[in-house]
Amino acid sequence: MIRKFIIPIAVIVSILAAACAPSPASAPEPILVTSSAPPAAAPADAALPTAVAPAVSSENIARTDSQASVEFVISPLNLASPTDTLGFDVSMNTHSVDLSWDLAAQSVLATDAGLEVQGQSWAIGSGHHYEGTLTFPAKTADGKPLLDGAKKLTLTIKDAGVAERIFVWELSK
Repeated sequence: MIRKFIIPIAVIVSILAAACAPSPASAPEPILVTSSAPPAAAPADAALPTAVAPAVSSENIARTDSQASVEFVISPLNLASPTDTLGFDVSMNTHSVDLSWDLAAQSVLATDAGLEVQGQSWAIGSGHHYEGTLTFPAKTADGKPLLDGAKKLTLTIKDAGVAERIFVWELSK
């Protein structure tokens, strides 16, 4: 009696597992979106460092937000040694929401020193599981290094399934 239920149950479990697995062969190519804001004019002494870049404190650097059926996990990539951009690894997971958001247009990176920049680039994709790099300019529009004097860094993503998702990192010198 139990044997005739084993095969149908195994088939159903296999179908459910396949539905949740990523499908790289059928996933559309991501579209790289870059902000249309004009680049900031660099002052003549821009190549000279103004201060030592702060590093993220030694605690776990990944930040998680699990609102509205979407889990975001975000980790900074180069805060200790910024280049022209500051990068963040963004992983999104869901089973019910379209993840094709333009995170560059929806994101602001701000410091407790009052400086902020808009997102610069994000490769828009889709699926139930999506990961990419969200970048921001390392300098404000008037050429000030974003991280100079900062003790706290806040990444705010608006309208990604909820009004706001906020991720905060404490910086150390």
